[in-house]
Amino acid sequence: MTMNRYTLLGRSGLRVSPISLGTMTFGTEWGWGTDEKLAQRLFDLYVDAGGNFIDTADLYTEGTSEEWVGRFAAARGLRDRLVIATKYSYNAQPGNPNAGGNHRKNLLRALDGSLKRLGTDYIDLYYLHTWDRMTPVDEVMRAMDDAVRAGKIRYVGLSDTPAWFAGRAQTLADWRGFEPVAAMQLEYSMIERNAENEFADLAANLGMGLVPWSPLGMGVLSGKYRPSQAAGNGAAFTGAGRLASLASAPPPGFDKLTGRNFQIVAELEAVANEAGRPMAQVALNWLHQKRGVSSIIVGATKVEQLQESLGALDFTLAPELVARLDAISEPARPFPYYMFADGHQARIHGQVEVADKPLTFDRAVRVPAPSSDR
Repeated sequence: MTMNRYTLLGRSGLRVSPISLGTMTFGTEWGWGTDEKLAQRLFDLYVDAGGNFIDTADLYTEGTSEEWVGRFAAARGLRDRLVIATKYSYNAQPGNPNAGGNHRKNLLRALDGSLKRLGTDYIDLYYLHTWDRMTPVDEVMRAMDDAVRAGKIRYVGLSDTPAWFAGRAQTLADWRGFEPVAAMQLEYSMIERNAENEFADLAANLGMGLVPWSPLGMGVLSGKYRPSQAAGNGAAFTGAGRLASLASAPPPGFDKLTGRNFQIVAELEAVANEAGRPMAQVALNWLHQKRGVSSIIVGATKVEQLQESLGALDFTLAPELVARLDAISEPARPFPYYMFADGHQARIHGQVEVADKPLTFDRAVRVPAPSSDR
């Protein structure tokens, strides 16, 4: 479970663990999550295993997540060792339109708030959390670059934006000498593979490391929802947990308990049994092999969950098992993406196979296993 392998984040020289600790669960303000004592145990388990990449946001648990991350890091003297990432965009002041959004005023307001809660004078990786559909991309990139030059942030990231927006941002950075985008964070898992339509090529060609969130499909791929333990074919399986409680009227992004997804889970369970590994480990291992992925964000509410996730890269999944998971989870390719499939491309290349050599910036850095800081 010791993570003595690090990757470079996109085209940057920043070394990050291939598994990142997600801290959205740090705090109970949202009605679920962990108390401070358990959060501390999860944090300690991660860093003692060699992990250095911590993910949070000003939105998470109304600021508690950032406060605890800063407190835990300071208590163990780990600030310089850790790569702390946080985000801005969401509004915590109803009625004040400028307390949310991607614009300069909110970026600087939110950044100062995050620095205070984290108890630090710099943030390693600062993300735009979600596209607001209004702020010009050049305003975002100039404000980010100003924050880098002021020493408040080290690297720039984007999360949950369209690919064209991210591409435009990186082009502006190249043209104008702004700090480039080092990371692109987005939902990506075996049941949510739309990132492959645009973002894998974006990451490989423009030097952004992909950092998937919800790599277990909000728990669907964790083993919690097993069709083999359900009645019939599993399509009506309800199980327990947050998704089950929202199943009758799921908000956008939470409609995970579908027949298609249960078919994927059934195959994942079969593959995991053949590999002799837990379902969650197989799902994370499969995702880490995907083009452009630098680090995977993993959250937990139990020590056992995090222990299992940290062992997800300790084995090599056989190619034939990867192929089975690829096949069962292959998403529909809407226009124009079906035109880029092999069959259609053969008509362009005269029925002759032309091998491409995809770029990647997922370069490994191995270091000796760290000793405990205690």
